[in-house]
Amino acid sequence: MNPFSLMTCIITILLFLVCSLVCVAEQSELICSDQPIVALAGDDVILPCYLDPPISASSEIVEWTRPGLDPKYIHFHQDGRLMFETQNPSYFLRTRLFVDELQNGNVSMKIFKVKVSDAGKYFCFLESMLKEASIQLTVGVVSTPIIEVVSNNSRSVVLQCESKGWYPEPEVVWLDGEGNLLSAGPTETVRGPDDLYTVSSRVTVEKRHSNNFTCRVQQKDINQTRETHIYVPGYKEL
Repeated sequence: MNPFSLMTCIITILLFLVCSLVCVAEQSELICSDQPIVALAGDDVILPCYLDPPISASSEIVEWTRPGLDPKYIHFHQDGRLMFETQNPSYFLRTRLFVDELQNGNVSMKIFKVKVSDAGKYFCFLESMLKEASIQLTVGVVSTPIIEVVSNNSRSVVLQCESKGWYPEPEVVWLDGEGNLLSAGPTETVRGPDDLYTVSSRVTVEKRHSNNFTCRVQQKDINQTRETHIYVPGYKEL
C-alpha cells in the first residue's frame, strides 16, 4: 500500500471514530431524578444525575447551578477539579462530584450538611454536549410536640400541643385512644425569622374510661411525623 492510500485509510478510520463518538453523545440523554429528593437539615444528600446510555463525562465541564443565586454556581467542575473561585460561598466545602464515576456518565452531586436554604431547583449542565436537566431538593426540619393541660375540671380538660422548629409548614391532628380524629380548634402557626414554623393547637376532651390522647404533627412533603401521648385520669362520680 502506498503512503497516500495508507494516510487516506487512517483518516477515514479516525473520521469514523469521531463520528461514532459524536453520534453516541447526541443519542445519550442527561437524566436527573424526576421525583423530589427529600432530606432533613444536617443530612448529607445526593442529587442523582447521569448520562443514558452511559458515556464518559471525564473531559466535560460540569455545571451545577441554582436560579436566583449570585453567583449561581453550586459546583463548577473543569479540568478535573472544582473551580472554587466561581462557587457560591454558601456551598463552600459542602459539595463534590463522584470524579471516579464521571467516566461512566455519573455526574451526580453530593451536598454535605444540607440547610433549609438549600431547598429548591438545581440544574446540571454539560457544556460541550449542550445537555441540561433539573432536579428538586426539599429540605425538612422536625421537632417533637409537647402537650400540656391548660384547663381541668371534673368532667373535661383542655389540652394544648405545641411544636417548634418545623419546615416546611406542618399540620396538627389530635387522636383519641382508638386512633379516631378529634375535633380541635384552628391551628395557630408562626413563622420565625429563621423561616422555621411553630404550630400549636388546643382540644377539649371529656374525661372517660379511655383517656389516652395523641397530638400528631406531620409534614407530608417530607414524609415526617412526630407525636406525643398523654393520659388524662377519668371522671369519678362523687
